[in-house]
Amino acid sequence: MEELLDPGLGRVRVFLMHDDNKPRKLKYNLGHSRLLTFGGAYSNHIRAVAEAGRRHGIQTIGVIRGEEHLPLNPSLAYARACGMTLTYMDRATYRLKHTEPVLAGLRARWGDDVVILPEGGSNAAAVRGCAELPGEITEEYDVICCPVGTGGTLAGISAGLPEGKWAIGFAVLKGAGFLADEVARLQREAYGRTWSNWEIRMDYHFGGYAKSTPALDRFIAKYRVEGVYVAKMLYGILDLARQGAFPQDARVVAVITGQPSTPVAA
Repeated sequence: MEELLDPGLGRVRVFLMHDDNKPRKLKYNLGHSRLLTFGGAYSNHIRAVAEAGRRHGIQTIGVIRGEEHLPLNPSLAYARACGMTLTYMDRATYRLKHTEPVLAGLRARWGDDVVILPEGGSNAAAVRGCAELPGEITEEYDVICCPVGTGGTLAGISAGLPEGKWAIGFAVLKGAGFLADEVARLQREAYGRTWSNWEIRMDYHFGGYAKSTPALDRFIAKYRVEGVYVAKMLYGILDLARQGAFPQDARVVAVITGQPSTPVAA
């Protein structure tokens, strides 16, 4: 792992762990012949499910938020090239995609044998996959940090932490107070219990999902990082270090989610 160097860290050391969490979330979700899932037009989750379907011979269906736009953008074109069937759902219905009437309609259309994965892939099986991450860290550390969109990665990391370690998630959504309950729900579904070794920081969303500010834009340009998830987490870590929120000489692992090749300037 490379180390993030910044004078604002003081004696806190931050190590960057590049990890594509999408395959982790899918690892224990692939034992089916047909998968249906949800996402926006640029969803990395849609791409990941489509690619997994191609590799493992699974029929995949992507329910895309909003209307169809042609030609397809690169994300959806890639999904279709992998063999995914794309269908579209109006935004009002999409907001209710987790409700039984909508799910029943999808099963009626696509068949009762289709397995439905939630948006972002966060379910009990995904939590078990993400719980394997802490065991792969070779550096000594005190805290693991990760961005939080749907809560599955944080729920798994927390469940897999050794005794005495701590996990901090940085919400990328505005008004994400529901995420604490969601992380606990996912842990209960996966393991029948919850852990108290984690927290979510709600004040580094910079206006909401995929939103930014001039300060965050400057940070992204300085460190050359992905802006929707990674930059918000790293900005939060540096800010907390400046505030003295970490123990003196703390060693922090920052999980760089998304594609492993996401560049980070140390």
